[in-house]
Amino acid sequence: MKKVSIIDVAKRAGVSVSTVSLVLRQKGKISEATIGKVHAAIDELGYVHNVAAANLRSNTSNLIGLILRDFSDSFSIKVMASIVQELEAQGYMVFLGQPQNEHEHLERCLLSFKQQGVAGVIYLASDAHRETLPTLIRQCPLPLVVASQSPIKDECNLVLRDNQQAASLATRYLIERGHRYIAYLGGKESDLIRQQRLVGFRQTLAKFGIACRDEFTPACDDDTWAASMATRQLLENNNAITALLCHSPDAMIGGINGIHQVGRTVGKDVFLTQQVALIGFEDMLHINLTSPVFTWVSSASEETGRQAATLMIRKLKDPELQIQRIALSGQLVVRESA
Repeated sequence: MKKVSIIDVAKRAGVSVSTVSLVLRQKGKISEATIGKVHAAIDELGYVHNVAAANLRSNTSNLIGLILRDFSDSFSIKVMASIVQELEAQGYMVFLGQPQNEHEHLERCLLSFKQQGVAGVIYLASDAHRETLPTLIRQCPLPLVVASQSPIKDECNLVLRDNQQAASLATRYLIERGHRYIAYLGGKESDLIRQQRLVGFRQTLAKFGIACRDEFTPACDDDTWAASMATRQLLENNNAITALLCHSPDAMIGGINGIHQVGRTVGKDVFLTQQVALIGFEDMLHINLTSPVFTWVSSASEETGRQAATLMIRKLKDPELQIQRIALSGQLVVRESA
């Protein structure tokens, strides 16, 4: 069977080859009627557009390199899914790389991107203990967009969560419900996300004339056992505490255990002194079979992905676009735990 060519499509649609090419590349000012005729001819003839060949001829690419360092990071996974969905909706495809380190593995990943002819690179930063990008990423000659949970000092196109806003939102909600003894549980001292949230937490307490005590912000390892022990010690030493902001899902699960160990329960009623309200900072849907159901501030992961993909497309269409830094606010999802 003869392979259907773009010439065959043009003849069947009654238009020029260049018009078919413009329709396929979604370029130029083509009438809806003409676009409809071209697509009808494509469907009728079964024409398959060879995007790779077209890219070579026009020296362009619809391929975007996406680097994800940590597949155990739930935020990055959700951002990745949103990026892929948005890029594919706009006619782009994703070439995924997962370098195991930021040296020779990352170098091979970027070389592979170059060999595949990617048009740009999106880097999902997942290390919450550093404020700089790997050297090879900073030196990347291609259009670059970074998506991150924590602040990045390097001059780059950046989409990140506003952790300070998230903590401020949660703290204000608790204060307006009558809580005056509120603690922040979890995260290591060096965790930049924790540090940002503590700024929002303390500033909001200060606005309402509430003192923030250092013992009300215990750091701990990122696991449920450490969080449980930290919660138990916190509540045994400060039984006036009625609310906890939990750094992570592990901190929240461990916090529940610690609360029960000291003979108290989880709940939103500030006037029942045995109850302790809990608020998390992640999308908690995957562990919301608990009772009570968790209250949380959304991580804006889907919007982070959409914004990163959109920014990459804008950068490709306008290489002179100035550096953009986009901070996304979380939304409070009120359930039973606070």
